[in-house]
Amino acid sequence: MKKIFFPLILLLVTLLVSGQNFQKDNNPANQIEIGIVEKLGDIIPLDLTFNNENSENVTLRQLIKKPTILCFVFYDCPMLCPSLQNAVAEVVLHLDMQLGKDYQIITISFNPLDNPEKAKEIKANYVQKISVEHRKDWMYLTGTQENISRITEAVGYRYKVQGMGFAHPSAIMILSPSGKITRYLYGLTYLPFDVKMAIIESQKGLARPTINKVMEICFSYNPASKTYTLQVTRIVGILTLFIAAVIIAILLMKGRKKTKNN
Repeated sequence: MKKIFFPLILLLVTLLVSGQNFQKDNNPANQIEIGIVEKLGDIIPLDLTFNNENSENVTLRQLIKKPTILCFVFYDCPMLCPSLQNAVAEVVLHLDMQLGKDYQIITISFNPLDNPEKAKEIKANYVQKISVEHRKDWMYLTGTQENISRITEAVGYRYKVQGMGFAHPSAIMILSPSGKITRYLYGLTYLPFDVKMAIIESQKGLARPTINKVMEICFSYNPASKTYTLQVTRIVGILTLFIAAVIIAILLMKGRKKTKNN
C-alpha cells in the first residue's frame, strides 16, 4: 500500500503546483498573461480620455457619477464579447433597479483600431431590449493604445493579441461613483441578485471579495477560422488532477477498511 500510495501523493502535489503555476504565483501581476488580477479598492485613472459612440471626447471622470458596470470587449470578436454583451443586456432587463438612475454601463474596446462609428454599430445590436430613453446610459468607448493599456492594467484585465484577434477573459467590474473597484463578476451569466447587491455595495463604496472566480478563459482565438477553440491542455490538466484525487481517496478508504478488519 505504501509503495503505491507515496507516488500518488507525489503526483498529486506535482499536479497541484503545476496547476497553480499557470494561473498565478506569489506575484500574480507578473505571471498572468490572460485573465484577471483583482485590484479591489483601487481607484481607476479617471482623467483618461476616450471617444464615445457619438465621436465626443470624454474623460472617465465626466462619465462616472454613479455605480458603473464596466466591461471590456473588441468589436470584431466572434464569440466571447457578443455573449458578454448579451448577458449584460439580459441582466438589465431582469434587474430590480433603473438603468440611468441607479447605475450605468460603460463598455470599452481594447482594440485601438476600433472607432466611434464601429462602436455605434455594435451598441445598436445590444441596446434594442432597453427602453429608448435609457440607451444613453450604456456607453461605448474607444481610445488610443496608451489609454486602453492604462485602464485595463488599472482594473487588472489581462488580454493578449493572438493572430487577427485577441485572447481575453470574460468578466465585468463594478465601480463606485468615485471610480473605486468594488466587485468583479466572472463568466457569461450574471444573476440579477448578484449584480444588484454589487451595485448597492458600490454605491456605499464597499469593496467585496469575489466568491465565484470561474472565467471563460478556456478558449483561444483561431485567426484562420475566426473562432475560439478549446485549450485542451488546460482541461486535461484539470481532469488529471481530479482523477488523481479520486484515486487517492479510494486508496485511503481501502486502507482504513483493511486496518479495521485486521
